[in-house]
Amino acid sequence: MKIPQGFSMENKNRVCRLKKSLYGLKQASRNWYEKFTSSLLSQRFKQSKADHSLFTYKEENSFVAVLIYVDDVILVGNNLVKIQQTKKYLDKQFSIKDLGRLKYFLGIEVAKTSEGLVLSQRKFTLDILEDSGMMGCRPSSFLIESNLKLDKGEKENRVDATSYRRLIGRMLYLQVTRPDIAYAVNMLSQFVANPRKNHMDVANRVLCYLKGTVGQGILLPRAGEPVLTAYCDADWLGCPYSRRSRTGYLLLLGGAPISWKSKKQSLVSRSSAEAEYRAMASTVSEILWVRWLLKDLQIS
Repeated sequence: MKIPQGFSMENKNRVCRLKKSLYGLKQASRNWYEKFTSSLLSQRFKQSKADHSLFTYKEENSFVAVLIYVDDVILVGNNLVKIQQTKKYLDKQFSIKDLGRLKYFLGIEVAKTSEGLVLSQRKFTLDILEDSGMMGCRPSSFLIESNLKLDKGEKENRVDATSYRRLIGRMLYLQVTRPDIAYAVNMLSQFVANPRKNHMDVANRVLCYLKGTVGQGILLPRAGEPVLTAYCDADWLGCPYSRRSRTGYLLLLGGAPISWKSKKQSLVSRSSAEAEYRAMASTVSEILWVRWLLKDLQIS
């Protein structure tokens, strides 16, 4: 902090005492998190050890969960009275704005149907197409060519790195509800440092696929057994120039996808069996974390 204008320089050895956390200071986010956490803990909420942004309340047959992302909060539960009490308490502490039933959260659209909840990013997808100038492109029925292996393309022409990075960054967030593009986006994100024309052509192909599947998302069914199922795989020496394999896994809860990843392994595997075991180890780690999370949500 600097001395305010008009303050006498004779008092230059004095300091300012901070009585209230100011927005924009480096300690503001930490103070906000501490105050929000202490406020919920005082209302007998418990903080999840698997995810520190999740708070749960359990008393007899009542259950309420609070999920926070910076200053955006979701409240769910089976006791409307407790939910309303929590809202009033938070409004007294922070002066919140109640947006009603969950419809839109961090760019994710939530639609309630008779079969369950549908999560999609339709508006976000249209924004990507419009920002990239691909709104009038011809839709593609498939994502990328089969067995496509991208290299550095050193003989190809360079493209604008800033626009390429912006596009890949937005696609990375689009994976939140689109596990079908995870592999292609992971492959394209390897070349953000020095993108070439062949990389941009594949990225535009992904945009053409998105144009034909704008409203596609995830269905979280109302009915279904809470059974956790996991699938994993690895492609041995999938990257042509680093010779590293790629891990892919998918976790389903009651038939609905809840976690997925496509990522290049950190080391070069010396056999296909080693690549598969590395993929299984990553999957088991994710399974253990999801089980801890489900335990906090009272799901066995």
